[in-house]
Amino acid sequence: MQKVDVLVIGAGPAGSVAASYLKKQGYDVTILEKEKFPRFQIGESLLPCCMEHLEESGLREAVEAKNFQKKTGAAFMRGEKRCEFLFSEQYTNGWTYTWQVKRADFDLTLAEAARAKGVDVNFECEVLNVDATLERQITEYKDVNGKIDHIESRFIIDSSGYGRVLPRLFDLSKPSAFTPRGAVFSHLEDNKRTEKTSNNIFVHSFDNNKSWIWAIPFSDGSTSVGIVGDKEKIIELAANDGEKYKEFIRGFEDLNGRFAESELKFEPKNILGYSVGVKTMFGEGFVLSGNSTEFLDPIFSSGVTFATASGLLSAKMTHKHLQGEVVDWKTEYEDVVQNGINVFRSYVTGWYSGDFQTIVFTDQIDVEIKNQICSVLAGYVWDKSNPFVKKHDTILPTLAKVIKIKESQAQ
Repeated sequence: MQKVDVLVIGAGPAGSVAASYLKKQGYDVTILEKEKFPRFQIGESLLPCCMEHLEESGLREAVEAKNFQKKTGAAFMRGEKRCEFLFSEQYTNGWTYTWQVKRADFDLTLAEAARAKGVDVNFECEVLNVDATLERQITEYKDVNGKIDHIESRFIIDSSGYGRVLPRLFDLSKPSAFTPRGAVFSHLEDNKRTEKTSNNIFVHSFDNNKSWIWAIPFSDGSTSVGIVGDKEKIIELAANDGEKYKEFIRGFEDLNGRFAESELKFEPKNILGYSVGVKTMFGEGFVLSGNSTEFLDPIFSSGVTFATASGLLSAKMTHKHLQGEVVDWKTEYEDVVQNGINVFRSYVTGWYSGDFQTIVFTDQIDVEIKNQICSVLAGYVWDKSNPFVKKHDTILPTLAKVIKIKESQAQ
């Protein structure tokens, strides 16, 4: 039976970051990934904060070399209203750019870079069972040839994403409090991309803030276009090979005919009920990272950033544990990750309530406020010097209420 220091389940961003960091510390690390890479994945627009995690784990240079589409900001639109955030103007002193990526290429790049550093990366290996104690864990898995094998580790990091291996095996999942939503999406030719539309992500709100469209341009001239809405709406749009999805994006007024004649690169895909929570992020001999913890909503593109952030922090805590130090997993890991999730939870709630739109689409948005919000949109949700982080649970509805009162008085 193979013995390793750390077993990482999943070769996505969280797993590759965690494995690469631990390898840098001198550990014997193995990744078991159920799928064969490259593979399609949603979550194509990154946030600048994740650049810190890629840098510290030694993966940034490998990604930089791929010449992905550079992302310097994000724009939100509703009818004739438009608000553009530039990361160079954010409140927090952080990275001012990141990338928009086809996840098949991005995730493969990270996994190959981890392998180049000495991580044992194994694709098409499905974890079947885990017997975990504080001292050692025995993981049963099926390899690429269908053979059942076992691996013994000193610790496990579950970065299995939507597969949620340990939450499923250990009954750790819990329902999300959010309304069940879904997304339908494809990649399209983007021959009408202009300087006005730019190369940054565009988000178009409609249906009284209950639904929205994303447009994420890539460096090869194509663009990811997706619609998010209530579960029933997405089922309707995705039916019959996405017939209504195609009709909708080609005729959607706010897109101004940008994709009216565009060919789809593949038939529309859809995902439903993606929001999910977890009872705990750690246990005896294991820790959860990435989407194995909690996933909220794609509106602010936070998924990969939480994956890389939790992947890096889980690796640091694992290193500390394996060095014989006492780790307070609740305080040092779960509470830290949860604090960041809770900030974005407030903004997701503010998006669907309309409070976020009230603030950003007001005619005279305060520059300081805009820059502070920009830092949140850049992923710096642990910067408590920012009032839009520190007071995240009250500041959006309070400010939106003040703006509505002022606008009503001005009429």
